[in-house]
Formats: sequence, C-alpha cells, structure tokens
Amino acid sequence: MQRKPARLRGQDIVKKEDFTGAVSATEPDWSRERAERLWSPSHRLLKSIRRYQAASGPFKKIIQAYWVFQHRFWSIVTAADIPINSRIGGGLLLPHPTGVVVHPESIIGPNCLLFQQVTVSGGVEIGGHVDIGAGAKLIGPLKIGDHVRIGANAVVTSDVASGTTVAGVPARVLNTGAID
Repeated sequence: MQRKPARLRGQDIVKKEDFTGAVSATEPDWSRERAERLWSPSHRLLKSIRRYQAASGPFKKIIQAYWVFQHRFWSIVTAADIPINSRIGGGLLLPHPTGVVVHPESIIGPNCLLFQQVTVSGGVEIGGHVDIGAGAKLIGPLKIGDHVRIGANAVVTSDVASGTTVAGVPARVLNTGAID
C-alpha cells in the first residue's frame, strides 16, 4: 500500500479548472438572496426591491406603497442607496451593505457580490458573477464582463474583459483567466 505525502493526506489537489463556472454568470441563483437569520438587513432591502418590481393586479399601487415604505426603512438601516427601480439580476449578495451606492441607470447582472462602500455610477453594466471589493468605485459609462473580480478600493474607469481581475487606482489588470 502506497501512502500519500503528509501534506496531501486527506486532501485532493484542487485545480483552477475545477472552479471555472462554479457560479453561473447567466442563471440567477435565487437561494443566495434568502435570509439565513432573522436580522438580515441586506436581504430585507433586496426583498423590498424585488417585491416592489413584481407587484401587479388590482391592488398594485397599494402593494407598491407598502414596499416603498419597507425599502426606505431598510435603506436607512443599511445606509445603502439602491434605487427601488434598479435593474438587478437575481442572486445579488450584499454581505455588508453599508454605504453601497448604485445609480438608477446602472445594470447589475446575476450572482454578483458587492461589499461595503461600493459605488456604481451611471451607465455601468456589470456582467454575471462579478465580485466587487470594499470601497471600489465604478465610474461609467463602462462594461464589466462576466466572472470578474475587482479589488478593494479600486477605481475602474474603463471596460473590463470577462474573467479578469483588476485592482488599484486607477484599476489595472492583475490576472486574465480564460473563461470557456
């Protein structure tokens, strides 16, 4: 019987290819927006946006008024400025929503992750499965591709290709990963 070296015992070698496409850039994962605990302000804020946009029927105006109230309340609690009519794909995560600012004309794709103090200015189109670090500023108009990582405090002023990692002020490409 052959034994594995000590550093590999009980572990398998993980390759980068194993994670390519692990989170979809096109299909929203709605389970990411489900609150896991009673006090979850970011999930409540997103819920108010989703329910406002989905309201229909004969009592649409009354239902929307209720969700506008909820949106304002959770916007104050989270200190986030995300318009109620924002175009946001499913599966958005806001682990620390404090100070997140999204322009009404911006588009956020499915399964994105925005940390605290992120600013998304007008005309920015964010692709699917984009991770944006704390304090990053996206100053548009510009397009961010799918499976992109933007470092903390980065200032992005130009388009970013899919599968790229950028960071710095101004943002520079650190890594380009081929996404199939």
